[in-house]
Amino acid sequence: MTKLPSELPSEVVRISWLLGMWEGVGQGQYPNSNNFSFIQQIEFTNDGQSFLNYESKSWNLNSDGTSGEPLHTEKGFFRPGDGTGIEAVISHITGITEIWTGINEVLSIEDAKITSARARLATNWVGRTPSAKPVDAGDRLYGLMNGELMWTYDMAAVGQEMQNHLWARLKPLSDLETIETKKTLRPVRKHEIPEIPGVKK
Repeated sequence: MTKLPSELPSEVVRISWLLGMWEGVGQGQYPNSNNFSFIQQIEFTNDGQSFLNYESKSWNLNSDGTSGEPLHTEKGFFRPGDGTGIEAVISHITGITEIWTGINEVLSIEDAKITSARARLATNWVGRTPSAKPVDAGDRLYGLMNGELMWTYDMAAVGQEMQNHLWARLKPLSDLETIETKKTLRPVRKHEIPEIPGVKK
């Protein structure tokens, strides 16, 4: 989590642990598809309103740890719900838009900052364009632990039952790295290739 904006609305504070630009690597798998590794950047920002702006981009992970061809982009908004609730609206370049609802849990606070938290969300509506592949439902789990943002995505799609599709482990970018990546529109770090069961590096 980055330094909190001075104008952060009070209702957003409990999901403020998501704020910042994060970068790291992850793995993907699904039936009838090849397993793959990717670099991902996620950015959560706030402009003074009662929600967080969200954007995620991913690239193929080259064998030398650099980013390859773009893979996926999704954008949306995360909102605090009632009580411990959290809501999200996410649109994908694949022609899918989803509404998500779930629970946000703050697990520890140190020096007035949230240092450990998690949010679990599930789809309660999925819309798609005529050319998009059928996606029936999804589950996402985001977690903040030891200064890192980790997340997993389970999906039911193309006739398959709900199962893990993606996971990633991300670290916060510094202010200078954030400026650089916004200039180049590319990841700024080299990354280790994560081990995928049954796949050689």
